[in-house]
Amino acid sequence: MGTRYKGPKEETRALNAFIKLVRAAQSVSGRVEAHLSGIGLTVSQFGALEALFHLGPLYQKDLASKILKSTGNITMVVDNLEKRGLVARVRDERDRRHYSVQITPKGSALIRSFFPGHVARIVKEMAALNRAEQDELGRLCKKVGLRGVNN
Repeated sequence: MGTRYKGPKEETRALNAFIKLVRAAQSVSGRVEAHLSGIGLTVSQFGALEALFHLGPLYQKDLASKILKSTGNITMVVDNLEKRGLVARVRDERDRRHYSVQITPKGSALIRSFFPGHVARIVKEMAALNRAEQDELGRLCKKVGLRGVNN
């Protein structure tokens, strides 16, 4: 269902596209991320662990940027992961005012065991589109997502 707004075609087209984008993203995310509660992680915590697992240690500011969270929010995310022994803050030897966040062996083991199933869920969801459609969706989402950055 689209917008009930009765404005100019340009506006209703944009609103309808936006509504479809948001609804699709929420629907797919809900199905893909539903299993995170089984390992006691929020979406942000999982994103942080996944980023650290694949990218290596990051400063909190860089981690926040990578998973699209504010620096204030990432502090809470890292605090909670640290309490569970999944990450550790390590003081930067070159600049002792800064700490990098590193995944622990316990955090690595959790992601290593969990990530293949997560990827399988994403592959299953994206199978609604063929390869060319997946590529086009990725291109279009990137274009829309970077719009504000380039202007």
